[in-house]
Amino acid sequence: MSKIRLSTISTTAPKKLDKEKIKAETREILIELDELQNLLYAQHKYSVLMVIQGMDASGKDGVIKNVTGTLNPQGCTVRSFKAPSTEEAEHDFLWRIHMHAPGKGMIQVFNRSHYEDILIQRVHKWIDDKIAFKRMRAINDFEKLLSVHNETRILKFYLHVSPEAQQQRLVERTEDPRKMWKYNENDLAEAKLWDKYMDVYEDAFNHCNDIPWIIVPADHNWYKEYVIALTLRDTLKSLKMKYPRLKK
Repeated sequence: MSKIRLSTISTTAPKKLDKEKIKAETREILIELDELQNLLYAQHKYSVLMVIQGMDASGKDGVIKNVTGTLNPQGCTVRSFKAPSTEEAEHDFLWRIHMHAPGKGMIQVFNRSHYEDILIQRVHKWIDDKIAFKRMRAINDFEKLLSVHNETRILKFYLHVSPEAQQQRLVERTEDPRKMWKYNENDLAEAKLWDKYMDVYEDAFNHCNDIPWIIVPADHNWYKEYVIALTLRDTLKSLKMKYPRLKK
């Protein structure tokens, strides 16, 4: 398997695509997802874990809202992972993650995830490479546990934004009153560590790829939402689910 190199992957939508046609197709996919989610919840055999990773301002919040926002909240939940609490830090790094793994019939979305513990922690040298690679092996085992032993379909999306698009979006947070609530003074400082983040992301992709990563061009929101919605739709359709019948 060839290694993932982010510098060789486009951050923009293919030029041949028609924006309005893709947006219309996305709307149709979201209608399909409503029925597929009902099937997933009713059959109660499978579950889905969607991991959404990306640099600041890559559009994680927006894509979660626009792809899963119309789903039944009884069967789809979102968990955001920030700095661990005191209690969480006293346990192994997967402790706080495992308790939010999806149950049967559920779609669970992680806004950031267990991968933060081999990303930001490595960039800031809070852990060394030896610990990082041990954690990568643990992540592979964890994901195998969910997928093999609990029928969980894991979809790992990296929102691949360009540094230029990121900078534009960060500036908008200082100028647009509707986006100022997103502003964090640390974001600009983290953006300066771009090259280091790309290195550790590529390491994560290439060492934790038993369940493959999906690199999503993220400069255009309409295309990013289409790719993620389409992948979720196709994954659910592949399960060939049926509604349970009355027991005779």
